[in-house]
Amino acid sequence: MELRRRLGMWDLVILGIGGAVGTGVLFSNAGMAALAGPGVIVAWIVGAIFYFFIGLTYADLGALYPEAGGPSRYSLYTHGRVTNLVNSFSDLIWYLFIPPIEALAAAEGINYFYPHLVNASGGPTTLGAVVGAILLLIFLPFNYYGINLFRNSTNLLGGVKLLIYLLVAVGFLSLGHFGNLSLHGIGFMPFGVGGIFAAIPLAMFAFGGIRVLPDYAEETTEPRILRRSIVTTVIGQTIVYVLFAVAFVVSVRWSAFGIKTGAWASATSLPGNPFLALAGKIHVGWLIILTVIIAILGPFVTGYIYQGGGSRVMFAMGRSGVLSQKVRAISERYRIPGPALIVFTVVGIIVAYIAAPLPSIYQLISDAVVAGYIGFAVNPVAVMALARQGHQGRVRTNGVISVLAFAAAALIAYWSGWPSVPYAVAILAVLSLGFGLYYRVGDHFKNAVWYLVWILFITAMTYVGSVGRLSIIPFAWGSILVAVVSVGLFLPWGVASRLEKAAREPGEEEAAAAG
Repeated sequence: MELRRRLGMWDLVILGIGGAVGTGVLFSNAGMAALAGPGVIVAWIVGAIFYFFIGLTYADLGALYPEAGGPSRYSLYTHGRVTNLVNSFSDLIWYLFIPPIEALAAAEGINYFYPHLVNASGGPTTLGAVVGAILLLIFLPFNYYGINLFRNSTNLLGGVKLLIYLLVAVGFLSLGHFGNLSLHGIGFMPFGVGGIFAAIPLAMFAFGGIRVLPDYAEETTEPRILRRSIVTTVIGQTIVYVLFAVAFVVSVRWSAFGIKTGAWASATSLPGNPFLALAGKIHVGWLIILTVIIAILGPFVTGYIYQGGGSRVMFAMGRSGVLSQKVRAISERYRIPGPALIVFTVVGIIVAYIAAPLPSIYQLISDAVVAGYIGFAVNPVAVMALARQGHQGRVRTNGVISVLAFAAAALIAYWSGWPSVPYAVAILAVLSLGFGLYYRVGDHFKNAVWYLVWILFITAMTYVGSVGRLSIIPFAWGSILVAVVSVGLFLPWGVASRLEKAAREPGEEEAAAAG
């Protein structure tokens, strides 16, 4: 039984942009501005460039291996089962925690009408957690009743969502004070270039929409459209994010929030959803209404899209033999990964609910999505490995792009800092070891050593670097060291650690379960 192929290029673009533009653009700008000031605008652009190179490796591999949850399978073919075990769990952690985050963010938007869902510290109350769990259940039908319903609802809701987002951005811009872009004596980059780079990891969460596209490759009408879809999605995301970055900077009313003029480091003190707080201070009714709508609709659409993408990752892991074979089953009526979707949703509901009685969990699930950045690093290596395995003509991404993509992945993980990286690595280690032992995944361990050591290297660097606990190594030098060592040592080591022959040749039509 096969999944249905129904997604065209523009379906993927709406899926990618609609899936990406959620809580990140609403909540990240305040935190990024606290690090970079108005330079937050440049941080979004640099983040887009980083993600563009990473995205091209996804496009290449997705076209070669058009499978559901493909990014959680590519390393299986080039480096074997242990690398794939760790890589796929890094992807799964990313996906498991995003729908609960989005559901709780939507609950925070609802809190505007019924202020009993968020506590004084900004976390969900017990009732807020219940609402988040209910929203996760509401996400389910969008994914369960087939790819046609998913496509049509995403095109409609995603299109409306993006239109409202653009109206809100233009609204803030039309009412903004552009003098905030370069306040006298403070300037455009009050924290220097280092501040801009320090802000980039907060942008990476928002660019995750392109990560979803290759997860639906098995349901595209033609896998070759992935490249154009990914490039178009990155450009579209960047336009929205830059507009919102400018809108945030010019809309800050210093005295209204009791903040000293130009004190960008205090931007994180804005309560709740920063744009909703700004809209309230501007006192423009229609802008408040639209901001409240996107505060709910934005994370809602993102949440059910990631729920669908995550179920396909779980489905792929069942095919790879690192999860139960039951989650690799396809619903006969609707042709979707039904069991995987149900299991994925149940886990998400549990995560959302325990966020209230255990507030530290709420912060932990935000930190743990860094595991997804650790997963980025495998793809550039896999692309170069395939080229060495004799598939140069079928790999369009050249060596330079793979090098830049690997450096970008390493820096994104490093800049995520302490304690996010060790939290993510700890969860990744527990899951990989536990499921690896249970399913007896030990094949090709020597092919995975480079990846395991690289993860330890990044973790150690976050401990001693300026983004970490000890701050022994300055930001610039730490970043250079991570990039140089990753590209100079771990990239060639990873390529040299490839299997002699791809475990499954690109273009073969046998069932993906052959892996």
